[in-house]
Amino acid sequence: MIAKTFSAGVFMRLILALATGLCEVNLMRAEQPPDSVHTRAASDREQFIVFNISATAPAPVFQEVAREFKPIAGRPLRVGLGAVFSYLRHSPEQLRGALEEFLKLAQLHSIPVVVQLDGEQWMEARPDLWNWWDPKAPGFNPSNRFNVEWSGWQPEDAVRIGWRNWGHILRVLPSPNLMSPAYRTACHAEMNRLVPVIVDWWHALPADQRGLLIGVKVGWESSIGVNAWYYPGGNQLAAQPPALDPTNGLRGSLVPDRGMAQIGYAAVTTAGLRRSGHITESDLAEVVRLHLEDLSRRAAELGLPRDKLFTHAGGWKDDELLYGSAVNGFSCPGWSFYRHADDPHQDTAVQKALARCSAPYWAAVEWLYRGTNSVESWTRSMGKAFVDPRCRFLCMYNWENVGKNPVAREAVRRMLDSSQPVR
Repeated sequence: MIAKTFSAGVFMRLILALATGLCEVNLMRAEQPPDSVHTRAASDREQFIVFNISATAPAPVFQEVAREFKPIAGRPLRVGLGAVFSYLRHSPEQLRGALEEFLKLAQLHSIPVVVQLDGEQWMEARPDLWNWWDPKAPGFNPSNRFNVEWSGWQPEDAVRIGWRNWGHILRVLPSPNLMSPAYRTACHAEMNRLVPVIVDWWHALPADQRGLLIGVKVGWESSIGVNAWYYPGGNQLAAQPPALDPTNGLRGSLVPDRGMAQIGYAAVTTAGLRRSGHITESDLAEVVRLHLEDLSRRAAELGLPRDKLFTHAGGWKDDELLYGSAVNGFSCPGWSFYRHADDPHQDTAVQKALARCSAPYWAAVEWLYRGTNSVESWTRSMGKAFVDPRCRFLCMYNWENVGKNPVAREAVRRMLDSSQPVR
């Protein structure tokens, strides 16, 4: 009945206003920068459907997207491209070259972009941060055990391996201690190199192309014990063939350990939150909040305004505290949407976080609709995100899959043609 009486936009604002008065404010203690510097973004109503692509050899994708999804003058919805630049996975020279090429292609084809900066999921290029166990390998230093996670309260509990499920279970490097001073210094150093490249490119764009920078994203499903979990006895397993690894997957709803061996002790200890007893959900959420706030502050200091800066926190259980870790005073929050891709407003934890957030925007920074494969279902799901004018962009993961789906591509074309949220 209410939906028939009010427009969808008014209805959503009413829901957000009601939620503001009901939700608890107990996690965020971020220092808030002055709101006045961000007020101009509130009037900018452009929204973007973004395809996440590989940063390796992106030119053919730019060409294909430019041909197929042409912007319509005066319409508020546009197609963009995003790419992840993992700054601890490649050499600084390699990564800067890839970033400059990505930005050059964006300007050449007039395609708006999201630059995603990752220092969490891949760290192969920095064994000096994580190799505490192999004196015959590069980067060895026993003190590196303070830069990775622990499975107990002592440095002797440092882990040397992790596991991840991105389509299939694979071995990965140990999860970083997000609060380690050496790790934080490494992240800052790479951001000091990369963010000015983005800011200088953006400032040098002609006036009619200044909108090509949708934003910069920091974090990548930031969490502890999810995208690099630890099996019980994992260090012993590391010395055996991968074929002998356990095959049980993560149980995301079982916080805080997700059904695996608990890790997070290193970060919780380094942050001064706790040194004994049982780690809590709140402990881990606070560590991630501090991590994302720190990255956001650094990016802001390097010249990115709040309306161009987004975070990406994880969240796998209804109403878990981790969703709130995406919120800070320097950036706009972002989350992954798979289970609630058909309607982000059904994700109550996201809505509670938004209700207490002063940012001009939020984003579905990782999104994939997995319901009925029909044009109507795809357009309806995208429209339910964009019906909220604060939803800045929706980033589909990934072009390699979505681009092969003619139904999804047709749905995007219809969204562009109508430029009206599907209610």
